[in-house]
Amino acid sequence: MGRAFAEMSIDAEIRVPLATAQLVRFDVFGPAAGVLPEGEDYRIDLSLTPRPSNARGCYHTHWNPHRFERLGKVYVLPPHETMQARSDGASSQTSILCHVKPDAMPEELLWNDRRLEASLDVRDSNVRALLLRLAHETRHPGFASKVLVELLVAQLGIELARYCERINDVPPNSGGLSTWRLRLIDERLREVRDAPTLTELAELCKLSVRQLTRGFRASRGCSIGSYVASSRIDHAKHMLLRDESVKAVSYSLGFSSPSSFCYAFRRATGVTPREFRQRIPTQQGLAGGSSLGGIRLDS
Repeated sequence: MGRAFAEMSIDAEIRVPLATAQLVRFDVFGPAAGVLPEGEDYRIDLSLTPRPSNARGCYHTHWNPHRFERLGKVYVLPPHETMQARSDGASSQTSILCHVKPDAMPEELLWNDRRLEASLDVRDSNVRALLLRLAHETRHPGFASKVLVELLVAQLGIELARYCERINDVPPNSGGLSTWRLRLIDERLREVRDAPTLTELAELCKLSVRQLTRGFRASRGCSIGSYVASSRIDHAKHMLLRDESVKAVSYSLGFSSPSSFCYAFRRATGVTPREFRQRIPTQQGLAGGSSLGGIRLDS
């Protein structure tokens, strides 16, 4: 290829016997395409800032080479797999990137087509919470950090195995939604504004509300209401990381008041927005787009 898919710099790193956790920044200089090469370990990536526009991936050794699925906030590249990745537009993006040895998994995971598709957008709150904790520990190592990272990696392996098992619990012909309908729903949820109603999403997918709710549960293993709520909390986390005020976040996401937003956030995460911001590296106190110990949150 004419130029690299992205330039990567490592801002912080912790190594333990079964894993390496890295805070990394990817600088993409325009529309890009490249290949994430196969390796011996799992590559687990949680984007702490938004991914480049229309980031998507293709397991080209398994799929039609024109089949690209959206990369979510968390993706997993299994061992000995390669992924073609594409994006539109320039971007600077920060991630917590974990290279996890297969021995950290409680059992060997088999990656069929449905699991590979699900690996590109791991929407599991436990997996995300563990990765955020790893990000914090990597940036701010403390007493017995390596012991803590080993424990977190062990938990991460268990949660990924459970995630894969849940995918197997949904049979291929279970009446789930087609990929293009799921993509439309995800695209709507990426918009930072009021949460969509069931009627709006049903009209978007050209289905009845009943067909939408039943099909969505069959596809994703959860209600569409809980999925929408989780998406709003994810938006809120990213906005808080960018040092937006609680009031601004609450009204941008369509909450009736800051107090109702704080209640929903605490119920979903176990902490208040203020506590969340204190626990995760932010831009607070920075001027002129400078970095905080190597973590850059401006896009």
